[in-house]
Amino acid sequence: MSIGKMKKGKSYSISEAAKIVNTTSETLRHYDRIGLVKPSRKDEWTNYRYYTDQDIVRLNTVKLFQLMDLSLEEIRNVLEYDDLEKIISFLERAERKADEKIAALQLGKEKIARAKADYEGKMNRQGNRDGIFIRNIPQRVIMLSETLSRPTIDNLWNYLGHFYESLPDAVRDQFAFEDMAGIYTDNTTSRLFAICLRHKDIESIRALPGGKYLCAHCSEENREQVLEQLACTARTEYGAQPEFSIQLIVVSGILHWDYEIQIPLGEE
Repeated sequence: MSIGKMKKGKSYSISEAAKIVNTTSETLRHYDRIGLVKPSRKDEWTNYRYYTDQDIVRLNTVKLFQLMDLSLEEIRNVLEYDDLEKIISFLERAERKADEKIAALQLGKEKIARAKADYEGKMNRQGNRDGIFIRNIPQRVIMLSETLSRPTIDNLWNYLGHFYESLPDAVRDQFAFEDMAGIYTDNTTSRLFAICLRHKDIESIRALPGGKYLCAHCSEENREQVLEQLACTARTEYGAQPEFSIQLIVVSGILHWDYEIQIPLGEE
C-alpha cells in the first residue's frame, strides 16, 4: 500500500504498518528496540505498538537508505540531522553511491549477456564435434594482446575491457570487437586475440585470410595434441603449409571452455 492510499487520521497496528512498508513485524520491533523508528503510541496495558502516517514516512525513508548500503546506525544518525547543509551533503554522497551501484549492476548485466551469448553460440554451432571437419570462414581481422597468451578465468571474464584499455586514447573510439576470443599461434607468437568489427591499422592487428579451414574440437587438456594432429593432417592429406593456427574459445559451461582449432587450407 502506498502512502497516498493510507487511511487518514488513524493509527496503524504493527502488522498493518509492516504490510504498508513491505517488511515484517519483527523488523519494526527491532527498529523500536534500537531507537531507529519508535511507534508514536504504545498501549500501556497490552504493550501493542501503533504507528502514524509520519511514522510510516520515516519507515519508508529507512528502507530507501538501506538501498544505499547504509548501516542502521548510520541511518539513525542521518535521520537526526537538523542542519540543511549536512542533509544536502549527505544526499549528494548518496547520489554518487547510487550511480556507482547502477554502473556496477550494468557491468554485471553486460557480463551475463556475454555469457548467455557464448552459450547460445555453443548450442547453435554447426559441425561434427567428434572428429575433423572443414569449415568455410570469411576473412577476419583480429587484434592480438601484447601481454596475454592464453585464456584464464580472470581475463576471460572481461577480456574485451583488456583490449579496449590497451588501445591508445586517440584511436579507441574507432575500434569495436565481436564477443569472441581465441589464441593465435604462428612460428613466433602465441597470443590471446579479439575479433575486430571496426578497427584502425596498428601494429597488433592481423588479417586472417578467408577460405577453407581444417577444424577440430578439443579441451584445454588435449589442445596441444589435437593441434599437432590437425597440422599434420593439413600437410599430409591436403598439401597445405599453414603459417598460423586459430584456437577459438568455445564456452562449455560456467567458468569452463573448450576450443575449436582452425588451420587454413587455402584462400577462397
